[in-house]
Parts: sequence; C-alpha cells; structure tokens
Amino acid sequence: MCGIAGYAGTLPRDEAAMLLRRMSGAIAHRGPDAQGVHVGNGAGLGHRRLSVIDLSADGAQPMQSADGSVCIAYNGEVFNYIELRGILEARGRRFRTASDTEVVLQLYEEYGPEFVTHLNGDLALAIWDERRKRMILARDRMGVRPLFYTWHRGAFYFASEVKSLLQVPGIEAEIDPFALDQIFTLWAPIAPRTAFKGIFELPPAHVMIVEDGEARSRPYWALSFPEQDHGDVRPQSEIAEELRALLDDATRIRLRADVEVGSFLSGGLDSSIVSALAARMAPNGLRTFSVTFDDTEFDESAYQQTMVQALGTKHHAIACGPEDIAGIFPAVVWHMERPVLRTAPAPLYQLSGLVREQGMKVVLSGEGADEIFAGYDLFKEARIRRFCGRQPSSQIRPHLFRKIYPYLSSLQQQTPEYLAAFFGTGVDAPNDPLFSHRPRFRATAGAKMFFSRDLREALAGYDAAEELASAMPETFGRWHPLHQAQYIETHFLLPGYILSSQGDRMAMAHGIETRFPFLDHRLVEFAARIPPNLKLKGLREKHILRAATADLLPPAISERPKQPYRAPDSASFRGPVGDYVDEIMSAEAVSANGLFNPQAAAKLLEKCRRDVATGFRDNAAFVGIVSAQLWSREFSNTVSSRSREAAI
Repeated sequence: MCGIAGYAGTLPRDEAAMLLRRMSGAIAHRGPDAQGVHVGNGAGLGHRRLSVIDLSADGAQPMQSADGSVCIAYNGEVFNYIELRGILEARGRRFRTASDTEVVLQLYEEYGPEFVTHLNGDLALAIWDERRKRMILARDRMGVRPLFYTWHRGAFYFASEVKSLLQVPGIEAEIDPFALDQIFTLWAPIAPRTAFKGIFELPPAHVMIVEDGEARSRPYWALSFPEQDHGDVRPQSEIAEELRALLDDATRIRLRADVEVGSFLSGGLDSSIVSALAARMAPNGLRTFSVTFDDTEFDESAYQQTMVQALGTKHHAIACGPEDIAGIFPAVVWHMERPVLRTAPAPLYQLSGLVREQGMKVVLSGEGADEIFAGYDLFKEARIRRFCGRQPSSQIRPHLFRKIYPYLSSLQQQTPEYLAAFFGTGVDAPNDPLFSHRPRFRATAGAKMFFSRDLREALAGYDAAEELASAMPETFGRWHPLHQAQYIETHFLLPGYILSSQGDRMAMAHGIETRFPFLDHRLVEFAARIPPNLKLKGLREKHILRAATADLLPPAISERPKQPYRAPDSASFRGPVGDYVDEIMSAEAVSANGLFNPQAAAKLLEKCRRDVATGFRDNAAFVGIVSAQLWSREFSNTVSSRSREAAI
C-alpha cells in the first residue's frame, strides 16, 4: 500500500523532481517506508512506499521496465499476482523482482490498457508509456483506493490525495458548492466531483488515458444484476457451497504478504466471518483489533470477546470516548479531505493508530458484506414501506418498522400513524429509482436549512438526488427492487463514503493497509446473481451468508441481528477538548466562509452544548457544519500547515 503522485506535461527537469518530492511528501503517511521519483520526457511519477510484498529495495517505485520505456507508480495490492506471474512466464516473460508491481508493469506491456481486466485487487495506479507519450491511470473495480486529478496551466496532475495536488504552485482549494449540497443530501459527492472545485476523482472501475493534451476515461467493469426472475435458480445448498468457496479463496489470497496480516473485529457478523476464516489460515495465529465505546448504546465489546474466545486470537482493543472523538476530529477531516455528516470515521482513525502501534501494517475487514448480501436496515425498511403502501390505511403493518430498529427506543412506543408518517409510507412512488433511499436522503437534506442565503442562491434549482437518479444504468428499471437498492449502496455509498471516509483514509493516515475479502469482484458478481429472497428472507438479512458460514461462528454471533456501526455525534463536542469548535463556529468564522447561516449555526451549537440537540437532523447538521468549517480552515485558499510540514 502506498501513495502516488505525478504529472503529464512539460516541466523543467529540476523543477519537476522537486515538485514530485513535495507532492509525494504531502502524502508520506500513506507510505512511510521509502520515497522515489522518476522524471521522464513529458511526464513524472512520485511514490511513497508502504512495503508489504517484496520488502527488498527491488520492489521500490517508481519501477521501470527492462528497457526503461515504461514506468509505473502503484498504490495497492494485486492479490492474484502469483497466478498472473505464472501466466506471463508461460508467455516467455522473465522477472527481476518478486514484487506484484513488476507483474502489473509486465501485464501492461503484454496486454496494453486492457491489462486492468486481469487484476483482482485494490489499487490505483499510473503508468507512463514514454514511447507512446501516454499516461494511463486506473482504479480498482470497487473503489477501495482513491485517485484524484486536475488540469493546471496546460499540464495534467494526479495523486492519491488532494493535499498532494495542492503542492502544485497555483492550485488552490475552493469548496465546490454542488459537492457540499451532495454531501448534505447523499452523504458523499457524486464522482467525479469532489469537495474541491476543479479537482476530480477517477471513478471506480475506470481507466483514463492522457495523451496529446487530452484525457479520456472509460469504465472497464460495471456492477449489474439480472433482470427479474433471471437469477441463480439452483437449490440454496448449492449456492451456499459456492459462496463459501469464493469467500474462502478471497480471504486466502488477501493473506498474501511478507508481513503479518491481522483482522478488524467489530463483533458483528461480517468481521467475525472474515476473522474466523483468517484464523484457520494464519500459520502463526491471528491478531485481532477492536474499538470499544464508553456508551453502551454504541459498544459491542461483549460480542468481540465472544469471538476472541471462540477463535483464540491475540486481541487488542482501544476505548473511544466522546472526548477522544472531539480531540482527533480536526485530523480526521484533514485526512478525509471533505466535510462529513457523522463522526463514525474518528474511532476507526483511532483503531488504525492502535494497529500501527502494535507494529502491524495490514488488516482484513468485513466491509462490503452489508451491500452485497443486503444487510442494512434500509433494505428491510424499503420492503416494509412497499408492503405498507399496498394497504396505506392498515394499522397493523406499520408496527413492522419497530422490528428493524430495536436500538431506537424513541420509535418503540410510537403510534402506527406516526410510524407511517416518519418512514414516508405512501409518499414515494414504487417505481421511483431512489425509492429505497428517499427517507434517508430527506432526513439528511433537512440539515441544509442551515445553509447561508448566498449558498442557497448558488444552488437554486439544483437537486442532488435527481442527479443521482439520472445516473442509474439503462437496465436499472428491470431489476428487482432489492437489487436496485443494493446497486445504489454498492455503486455509490460504498466507494463514496464507507471505503473513503471510513476506510482508506482512516487506515492510511497511519500507514495501514486494509483488505476486504467481501469485495473480491468474483464474490460481488456472484452475489449479484443470488435471488433476492435468499439475501433478504422475510426480514432476516444476509440469509444466504449466514447459511454458508454457520459452522464458523458461535450462535450468538451467527444469529445476531444487524447492529449498524455508529459513534456519538454532537455529544462528542460538549467538553473542553472541543474548545476549537467555539473558534470555527463563531459568527466571524461562519460569516467569513459564507457557507452557513451564522445565527442558525450559533443556535445549533447552543442546543448541542445544552444537550438538547435531538434527532438525526440536528446531529448531522452539527457535524456537517463543524467538519465544513474545519475543511475551510485546513484547505481553503491555501496549502494547510499540515501539508507544508509533511512536504518539507
């Protein structure tokens, strides 16, 4: 796992080398083990290395081909590199190193830009083909690893993180108001848009070719689902058997490393499955890592200990309190490079720090299972909303909403009328492409009432949800409703929020590589073909996954209902450790940024300080405003002090 940076264009050689060192220095946290630059004729590459495979200097990057005509800077891992190396050797190719980087480099030489279709991994890469004067950028299918780009004064620049691009003289940070609206509606910007105006993200599963002063991108893979009644029709036992075999193999190849590989263990079903599989395969035992909370509403430590005892792992846990979240939140925003509506990334930042303190570089994670096997409460909620919509006057059907949110005590005593109104029963048309997500988007968008008048005017007539709806594929309307909801989660929310704000950025802030067996593209494609009733069986989420892995887990875990990962939000900022909030939420600071209404923001701050901020809207708005103000302090119109210090 590493960080990459580079350019395509004409720069003086000495100036280019210095710039590449600054750009890669700004993301030194992604690769603390080594640094390298390569300046070619018309392009340059910079690299920060986190050595995981082939720890010798032979694996250093940027890496050139044997004749020096092709050079690669690569962030990530190709988990099937051993198999690919065998294929290439059978075709007559010889290797100088044991690294997966050289496999990718020679794969490009063998197949050209189509080489990406052979890769099974989490990666973002850049290849400079000097003979063709062509820069190739690529990103993995699921969007695990980030890659950003921009044009400036006729040159093309790219990097693993935006803070690297801000090292280029003349490139400054300015908030994109439409991206902010998307975050305050959808939780994340719609790629290729980012929080930074004029700076873009290469979407997942895309290749970009830059040559002759132009950049062209195209998808090389797309998530798809069968049309209704055209899925896998085999018996459940056969489907479960193949699922298990794929998951076993996905875990096995993600244990490939020349360093020890550990596992995150939340206590939920997904991380427990991954940890159980890894524990069977790890030759020297498995180390697991968890975050615990002081507040029992969020804490899962009892379930974590159940799995630790069942697997016999060497376990490490770190306690996270509200004061911890407030204390590290500025650093979290700096690494995320965007405003955010929840504090959930902060404990994961702290957890990744624990992994690093224990001398480890690589951990497995259970992310992705909820998306591909329909684990989220949202999927059940959408099913109940459709059920209630068929009999809108029913006084019985709305009671089902209580079953899926047992951890929301405020809902348990509400009337059927309240429940129907709260979840918008009958409000949304069943054929609405965003039917499953409309309640979430409406609840989130309520936080936009704090936008300033100028921002509202700039956004006049714009609808972020409609832009997302318009991006659905042509076949979307012919998919089962559950598959439509899964597509939105997997294609948009997963890479846009989960894998970014809670995944890559929090782990790589400490030089930790996270690997996701459930996001092996073979498993994702297979899960898409599984009939909906085997994923969500009644209101039992992840039914087929539970069936395929029941032998791995104690019943207390395998039959445990989904408990979403959450962390304290506005409550984290009430104590003295959050004093910086007074500065960034002052009327002066809020007015200067011009994004929010200073009076409304002040009232919200007072509500949170008096512990009377209630409901999702207040919490989302407070965290959103604080993070946006922090973003402006760290990035807007200048290179942040953190970036300057890192680049020196």
